[in-house]
Amino acid sequence: MTATASAPRCLIIDDDQAFREVLAAALTRRGYAVTTAADGTSALVAARATPPAYVVLDLRLEQDSGLQLIEPLRAIDPALRIVVLTGFASIATAVHAIKLGAVQYLTKPADADEIIAAFGAPGPDPQAAVPSEPTSLQHLEWEHIQKTLIACKGNVSDAARKLGLHRRTLQRKLQKRPAGL
Repeated sequence: MTATASAPRCLIIDDDQAFREVLAAALTRRGYAVTTAADGTSALVAARATPPAYVVLDLRLEQDSGLQLIEPLRAIDPALRIVVLTGFASIATAVHAIKLGAVQYLTKPADADEIIAAFGAPGPDPQAAVPSEPTSLQHLEWEHIQKTLIACKGNVSDAARKLGLHRRTLQRKLQKRPAGL
């Protein structure tokens, strides 16, 4: 799985080792020269050593926000194409990521083909239609539950305690994914 010297360079920054390795292998098979990093410090060292053309950046790196890396990475190369990945979507963080210079914001699980398509996506469309309806309460509840579950590292009992719910109630809510998600 060795990439050629002319292969486009991609840096994957994600603290989940298994995800990082699987995505690196998938992008390598698709012709990318991939470097990986588990945290911001090693990512910036890698980007300075061999500047990538593309970056896949996890929104949450342990306790840090991946958004803090967008500006230093773009300082290395302003033409860098950064795709932010997250386990839980939030309109506020998506807008912030795009304003900082990310070209796309995807929710996990995103596969290699979706990420490659996002690399080539044009920036945000200022003419895009604005939804006429506000985000539903059910959707906001789902996002909040997912964020809490991620913060609790998937522990349903711990997440239920933090949400003030009985564990079984939370399990039922997790089984009923809202329509449109």
